[in-house]
Amino acid sequence: MFKFRLILSSSRPISWINTAYPFALAYLLTGQTAASVFVIGTVYFLIPYNLLMYGVNDVFDYESDIQNPRKGGVEGAKVAKKYHSFVLRAATLINIPFLLYLLIIGSLASNIVLTMVTFFVIAYSAPPLRFKERAFLDSVTSSLHFVGPAIFAISLAQPRFDQLPIIVAFFLWGMASHAFGAVQDITFDRKAGIGSIATIIGAKWTVNFAIILYTLSALVLSVYSTALVPIALCVMLYALNIHPYRAVSDKKSAITNIAWRRFIWLNWLTGAVVTITTIILRT
Repeated sequence: MFKFRLILSSSRPISWINTAYPFALAYLLTGQTAASVFVIGTVYFLIPYNLLMYGVNDVFDYESDIQNPRKGGVEGAKVAKKYHSFVLRAATLINIPFLLYLLIIGSLASNIVLTMVTFFVIAYSAPPLRFKERAFLDSVTSSLHFVGPAIFAISLAQPRFDQLPIIVAFFLWGMASHAFGAVQDITFDRKAGIGSIATIIGAKWTVNFAIILYTLSALVLSVYSTALVPIALCVMLYALNIHPYRAVSDKKSAITNIAWRRFIWLNWLTGAVVTITTIILRT
């Protein structure tokens, strides 16, 4: 039972929806109707995918996490060293059946996308690549963790290039969210020798970089379609959420966790607006 709870906490249940929803929504919007693919794909990106993403991260970020007071709850598990191999084995074994199924039913294009998405999930945290320690590449890779499931769903159907602006806006949102999330961990990451975007360019510049990306994301949505303005306004709420910290110093960067906690709940609000907007546009 303890190991089950360990796996559960390491997969970040509060964030499951952030990867399953993009796949499910994109799959339905592309007009695909295979129920088995929809269900299995959604379940995969709901739990196994998150265990792979966050479980690997918890193992290889151990030295930083044990010093970080925000870890150990909904924002990340502290996995004791003696359980590292267990978490890695569990993540591998749980992912394999789902990945095999999705590869078998997929096309060449979707298989390439799924392979790349899985690669980036592992490469973000696992050595020797450790993309999370390469400034800007860390934000790009992290954003792909969430945009990837949507791209995979689209790749299962006939790709439509008119969907590209929405993907771009989503990608910019993901980069901004990762960059800002890294600010609160500057002190702990520097002690552990982790070179994130925030540790390299500093708290103030990272927050302002995130504000710019959120604004660009909202602009892309608004220009693409006036029907998406409600979603664009939600994206601007993220920018407003972090705006008070645009001049925060590295020394006081941990205070941005207040806005990060609001960010978690903003995701639910934005998800609701996206759902309502989609329903209105489809009826």
